[in-house]
Amino acid sequence: MGNRKSGRQLARRDFLAALLLAGAAAHGLAQNLPPAPMPTAPAPAASAPLPAIPSTPLTMQQAVDLALARNPTLLAAQQNLLSVKAQEIQAGLRQNPYFTLTAAEITEPSYVNNPYAYATQFSRLFERGNKREWRLDSARSTTVQTDDQLQLTEQQTILAVRTAFTNFIIAKAAKKLADDNLADYKHELDISSDRYKAGDIAKLDYERLDLQLAQFETDESNAVTAAQQASDQLQVLLGIDKPRADFDIVGDVVPPPVSFSMDDLEQKGLAARPDLKAAVAAVAVADAQVKLAYANGTTDPTLEMEYDRTGHENSLGFYVNIPLRIFDRNQGNKETAKFTAQSNRFSVTAARNQVISDVDQAYSGYFNSKILSDRYHGHYLDEAKDILDIARFSYENGGLALIDYLDALRDSRSVTADALNAYQQTWMSIHQLSFVTATDLVP
Repeated sequence: MGNRKSGRQLARRDFLAALLLAGAAAHGLAQNLPPAPMPTAPAPAASAPLPAIPSTPLTMQQAVDLALARNPTLLAAQQNLLSVKAQEIQAGLRQNPYFTLTAAEITEPSYVNNPYAYATQFSRLFERGNKREWRLDSARSTTVQTDDQLQLTEQQTILAVRTAFTNFIIAKAAKKLADDNLADYKHELDISSDRYKAGDIAKLDYERLDLQLAQFETDESNAVTAAQQASDQLQVLLGIDKPRADFDIVGDVVPPPVSFSMDDLEQKGLAARPDLKAAVAAVAVADAQVKLAYANGTTDPTLEMEYDRTGHENSLGFYVNIPLRIFDRNQGNKETAKFTAQSNRFSVTAARNQVISDVDQAYSGYFNSKILSDRYHGHYLDEAKDILDIARFSYENGGLALIDYLDALRDSRSVTADALNAYQQTWMSIHQLSFVTATDLVP
């Protein structure tokens, strides 16, 4: 009796060992290999070093290129695109099978009423309705939409860099003008001081001239502050953590002409605007979600194979589990997905109309501001300079009253400042026109 009991216990141990080995094999382990190490989270990939800021003055295109490579907001958007694309992997995964091992009454001998029993089951859910296909379609369409949104972020970054670059260029020109005006006026004041000492002009006239110096000094101080602030704003967009005092740029103050017609620019905007592309991609995402919603309304059967051993008896069996979708057939999600898809189609129409409106408004702003800046560049600045030179010569030689000379001086300062504002406004219109057409219009 003891030998029979020892034999049954040995058989149970062998059977249990075999089941454990089968389970290990199902998880990719081998009998003669050591246990696999615990999985660890992968280390984040080392980011590429950011390009250095050159010590030489930057052009506008160099500033844009550096911002595309260094701007933290843009880098964050690029990482977001990678995270969205990783969801394509998750969407393409298939359902995992299940392995189950059960044992009951393992301390009881085989001759009792309830002897020991062992059972193993393998089961897996099989998806129907092409769910995996539509999940992948939705994930890929979402990646395309996110990529278009990234392109929009890039365009916004480029617009911000060009705007800050232009502000810095105009601020530098204003500072140079203020420096030159201050130096010229100090020279004029020195001459007036000699005339006053010689008795050629009255004390009142000299003091009025000296008082005018405060305006030139104020202009120079404001210009220094504006240039410093514009430099800091541009450096922030380039990803520079601490603004550098030696940072400098080079570029044209006078804006160039745009050779495209409004119709050409409208077509460029319709073909290249990333927000319009993102709206179109949203329709593709919504269509995939409609298909997935209908697929999720189908029944997914679960198949299971089972092996049982009870005492000395062995048996095999299988099971099929089919949910009866009598009440829940995903009706609500189907309707929601259909209305969302239709809503996105209307959004495409709205985005297309917005592109046309944006281009027309930007072109109108450019056209009018360019006419004004050309007038200053080709006429008013030269005329103001001639008037000031004549007034200065006449005043120094006693042929013009002080009040008339001061009026000519103020007019010259006002016209020059207005010219810089006109140049700046035209540059901003060009940048806005480039943005709304997603096209580089700046040569």
